[in-house]
Amino acid sequence: MKPLRVIAVLISVFFIWSCAPKQIIPKIFLGTSPKDRLFAKAEKRFESKLYERALELYTDYLVLYSDRPLAPAALLKIGAIHETMGNYDKARTAYNQIADKYPDSYFAPDGMLAILTTYYIEGRYNDVIEKAGDINDDVSDAVIVRKYAVLSDAYIALGSYENGINAFKIAYNKTKGLERISLVEKLEKSVSRLPSSGISSLLQASKDRMPREVLLYQLGLKNISEDKYEAAITALAEFISEFPEHKNATIAQDLIDELSKETAYNHNAIGCLLPLSGRYKVFGERALKGIELALEQFSQSGENQEIEIFIEDTGANPETAELGVKKMAAHNVAAIIGPIITAEDAAFKAEEEKIPIITLTQKEQITQTGDYVFRNFLTPRMQVETLVAYAVDELGLSRFAILYPMEKYGTTFMNLFWDEVMAYGGEVVGVESFNSESTDFATPIKKLAGLHYEVPEYLRLINEPDPEIIEPDFDVVQPGLEEYEEPENPLHEVKQPEAIVDFEAIFIPDGPEKAGLILPQLVYYDIKDVYLFGTNLWHSDRLIEMARHHIQGAIMPEIFFAESGSREVRDFVASFEYAFGEKPGFIEAVAYDTAMLLFELISRPDVRFRASIKETLKTMQPFYGITGPTSFGPDGDAHKKLHLLEISGNRFVEVKHE
Repeated sequence: MKPLRVIAVLISVFFIWSCAPKQIIPKIFLGTSPKDRLFAKAEKRFESKLYERALELYTDYLVLYSDRPLAPAALLKIGAIHETMGNYDKARTAYNQIADKYPDSYFAPDGMLAILTTYYIEGRYNDVIEKAGDINDDVSDAVIVRKYAVLSDAYIALGSYENGINAFKIAYNKTKGLERISLVEKLEKSVSRLPSSGISSLLQASKDRMPREVLLYQLGLKNISEDKYEAAITALAEFISEFPEHKNATIAQDLIDELSKETAYNHNAIGCLLPLSGRYKVFGERALKGIELALEQFSQSGENQEIEIFIEDTGANPETAELGVKKMAAHNVAAIIGPIITAEDAAFKAEEEKIPIITLTQKEQITQTGDYVFRNFLTPRMQVETLVAYAVDELGLSRFAILYPMEKYGTTFMNLFWDEVMAYGGEVVGVESFNSESTDFATPIKKLAGLHYEVPEYLRLINEPDPEIIEPDFDVVQPGLEEYEEPENPLHEVKQPEAIVDFEAIFIPDGPEKAGLILPQLVYYDIKDVYLFGTNLWHSDRLIEMARHHIQGAIMPEIFFAESGSREVRDFVASFEYAFGEKPGFIEAVAYDTAMLLFELISRPDVRFRASIKETLKTMQPFYGITGPTSFGPDGDAHKKLHLLEISGNRFVEVKHE
């Protein structure tokens, strides 16, 4: 899509502003006496921005002529110098001396107003409000305008919008001509720094023409900058309707026309980027089956509009995935499903084209690519959060061990699990890794059980025979020893240490083949009666076949459970098996739900822009699909409640959990 050039230029005008009110320094008119010449010399240094020298001269003036009319002016300039140099405490000290020593001076109100300015610059908005109470309103209109202008800014910055509007009105009613225009521009600057929600709150607090005409127009601009095009058109149209003669009415209409033209797309089209060739072909084909079933069922479900799907094969090539997004942009699709592999490059391109994309990937931080990038998939973080929450909150466990393969999958899960346990106040008391190619796990298991290291010498000595003990002579039959038998453990034999299992559960993030080899070895080294936790890879009949007697009670998370008692899941499984002759897995299920969610969303008459799709995804109520309720957070990641499965006998059963 072409960039919104006109809109970008217009918006930029309203965002390049200074964030703080400017202090006004009065012009001083001088005579020719020695004291006046000293002050004039200080003024000249001040105007030349030789602030340190000017500070010395103003200070000298105060020492010599503290009783003269220009003494408070010298204090005002001293404060202004400190303020310019960022020494706000020293600036306030000087300004306060004006009020304390020269309360009736012409410069006293300027000093008090300058104090408000320093507090505002520092973000001490409550101090602005408190100190403003010391300035009476029985002063000149110029002082009242400056007082209430900075008060308005402070209230708005604190989110006290009604007070901010009321303060602005007081200042506005005291102005005329160019001063009023300047004040309105100041309000525009202040409002432009707010999010659209803040401007909306200001509108609710004011029904008067001024500042309503400013707020409506600024709300339209802000919504454009936030990609809220529906809301932008609504605000700008309302602005034109209420203020048709306003100087910005024509610009507002141009913005509406530009939005409508530049954001057009095919409301019935969805793009699919999937690996349909290469080593990841099997995953792409599984996802495509889920999408195709969703399309068939959605099309047959009544009055729904016909959906057109554009499919591109990404293979395992990032450049192909990026090219696929370009092709989707040419087709004017409403949104994109995928990719599974090479998602990062596709996400960057989709963000650039401003096309909502729901990726099916575990790629870390993929949704941080931009506002148009989403993810609906089973991630390591989801799994770990579900496991640890259940272990701590519902099983009451607090001490854990981790046995993981030294590869990316294992280290990722290990770090996430460890961090999550600590976040819950638990403790990881043992962490061991193993070579991902190994089939013998004795060493890391013995380390977890305290069996790996040799018995220390001082412990061996305890088991050695005491030389003072006289052993019986078994060659001589002694009374009472006729039936004596050799003891099974002679005193000189070293006693084997026992396993020290100081954890309540062990987490093994690996596939069924490795887990099937590890679990019997745990039992061999006396690691028993602990909870066994795995990842969704444990949801495999192969694991039960390999370690049936050692895997009972093991718990793992899962995003889709085909044996669920849910009627929706049963219907989906039956439809899938009828269509494809096989049982669906979690990839098929997630792809099906993602497609259904988008089909329903783009069919809504109130969703007219891709940006509206993006915003709706981030704010929508949970979508109830066959993988459970799905919603998206502001970061674009899906929020889902995972299943917890437990192995019982030769099957998986669902564990109820909060």
